[in-house]
Amino acid sequence: MSQPDIHLYTAATMNGYKPVLFLEEAGIPYDLTFIDFATKEQKAPAYLELNPNGRIPTIVDRSNDDFAVFESGAILWYLAEKYGLFLPNDPKLRSETLQWLMFQMGGVGPMMGQAMYFQRIAAPNGQDSPFAIKRYVDETRRLFEVLDARLHGREYLVGDQITVADFATYPWARAYPWAKVSVDGLDHLQAWFDRIDARPAVQRALKIPKSVPAFWGDADAETFLKENAGRFAADVPRA
Repeated sequence: MSQPDIHLYTAATMNGYKPVLFLEEAGIPYDLTFIDFATKEQKAPAYLELNPNGRIPTIVDRSNDDFAVFESGAILWYLAEKYGLFLPNDPKLRSETLQWLMFQMGGVGPMMGQAMYFQRIAAPNGQDSPFAIKRYVDETRRLFEVLDARLHGREYLVGDQITVADFATYPWARAYPWAKVSVDGLDHLQAWFDRIDARPAVQRALKIPKSVPAFWGDADAETFLKENAGRFAADVPRA
């Protein structure tokens, strides 16, 4: 049996779910290597040859001379162009898709990531920073308000079909409970969550490589919170 074209290296993080969402929605065969942060597999020399930044996700396209692609937004764009899916053909809509993809990469992801870090890793390890927490939670809420305005009268972020911009933004924004950011009053954003939640392929994707209910507010996060904080304790300077 021939191997799938796409080999995905990923883990159960917001960025890590992005290519899984694309591949599951597209119904494209792929195989997967789970990257274990606990043993720092993302820093192994063989992996760094594929992804010099030592992060996830990464794909290798066997059908294109084992071409490696890292950075989650770049992976989504590569897959969209390779398969002709989830990317509008109209030049203006295509540009809009890229704009909203960059909005996630440059705004939603970094701001939410910091909100999560200071609340879920730094604070439990003795580095409580109310100013930093407020700064990143407030900025994330502002970005959510931008998304809410964009989604007024729209099913998805661009055009009338789901695109890579939605795949990029959804796993981050949907993790608002983990970032402790309120979505109260953001009815259009919440309706978008509901629409994407209802897609069977999305629900499959959020269990690959493993399910983390605490991200989405579907389970008591206490046990996972302790495990997560402990995993990254060495990265937090002691007071």
